[in-house]
Amino acid sequence: MLTRRIIPCLDVMNGRTVKGTNFANLQDAGDPVTLGAHYAEEGADELVFLDITATVEKRKTLSDLAKRVSRVINIPFTVGGGIRTVKDAASMLEYGADKISINTRAVDNPEIITAIAGELGSQAVVVAVDVRPYNGEWMVVTHGGRNRTSRRAVDWCLEIWERGAGEILLTSMVGDGTKKGFSLDITRRISESVGIPVIASGGAGTPADFYDVFALGKADAALAASVFHFGTLRIVEVKEYLAAAGLPMRLLERKENETEI
Repeated sequence: MLTRRIIPCLDVMNGRTVKGTNFANLQDAGDPVTLGAHYAEEGADELVFLDITATVEKRKTLSDLAKRVSRVINIPFTVGGGIRTVKDAASMLEYGADKISINTRAVDNPEIITAIAGELGSQAVVVAVDVRPYNGEWMVVTHGGRNRTSRRAVDWCLEIWERGAGEILLTSMVGDGTKKGFSLDITRRISESVGIPVIASGGAGTPADFYDVFALGKADAALAASVFHFGTLRIVEVKEYLAAAGLPMRLLERKENETEI
């Protein structure tokens, strides 16, 4: 059985980490590079940095952030926000990122998935998919959940896989920031439909929520933000809980006399 991954997500706006509920009511959560280094030390398997205003404001992802992060962490990290071309994606890898994430750009121009995967390899391409239920059907939304599309979530994820992406980052907009648990139904449907890893996002509140999204939602990785940023949960404790429950996890050795932060 493949090791399950825990991935902190750092939403970045104006150089600072922010977090809210349902992509609104944003609060400052600290410096993204400092937080990233802390999470790496705590045993995070990967990190995701998303410039949440890049698409809306037509800006490019902050290359400076990728360079700064690459100097202080030793685990894989993904950057996203404002990546529109193969050249944009390649530059992020040159600045030190291991993967790039695209969302709205992929919905508007699906061929970009094929182009980036063909140039940089599938392993470097993560397609973020934000979803929301409408009349019982999970649909894809864009621009931070503000714009509904005509794409059904499962159909779009199948196309993403077929076009060569290496992973899908699935965010339930109704779960985002609520700490009420992941949306297990749509996570499982997509995980069982595609042949690439699915990272579940939106709703983490307790260690049991992480267990459920792996055991019931069939996710390959779980992403969370506010529960880590504001100290509700610690990565090491979540991973120890999951390991004790029988899930394969990468664990760091506890240091003697370790104190909580």
